[in-house]
Amino acid sequence: MKKYYKVLLEPQREGGYTALVPALPGCISEGDTYEEAVKNIKEAMELYLESLSSDGKPVPEETHLILDIEVEASVA
Repeated sequence: MKKYYKVLLEPQREGGYTALVPALPGCISEGDTYEEAVKNIKEAMELYLESLSSDGKPVPEETHLILDIEVEASVA
């Protein structure tokens, strides 16, 4: 069964990326490159979901919405 989840990739000041899945609390990974972070979070998600399944817990549905909202901001 395929599931789809939103992943937040955040560039880090010191280099690399942190990846997290808001719908899967605690499912976080990182990578030195964008591609590595995506590969690592996919693996983390699969392990997370396998763990839920083996523990008999329900698999969460994606419920988060991501919006781009334009606001006025003064720059000092």
